[in-house]
Amino acid sequence: MSTTKSSGTTKLGRNSNPKYLGIKLYDGQEAKKGTIIVRQRGTKIFPGKNVKIGKDFTIYAVKQGKIKFSSKSKIKFNGNKRIAKVVNVE
Repeated sequence: MSTTKSSGTTKLGRNSNPKYLGIKLYDGQEAKKGTIIVRQRGTKIFPGKNVKIGKDFTIYAVKQGKIKFSSKSKIKFNGNKRIAKVVNVE
């Protein structure tokens, strides 16, 4: 006797719900207070002026203004440098 049904049920093939990650407001757009700018996993983009980061690494605006993306050099723990993207609200 077989342990599975004849229709061939599988344990694979489940699909997870989409997480809707990414940049929500781009450079030069107007952001209101509390507006989500970036949804991300980990700190791919770092917060700058008038911007805070949530516990799930969501970056949101603290004040109203225009969004400005820039890059800056960041030193890792092992001494290596990397170019990091930073988002500001001006």
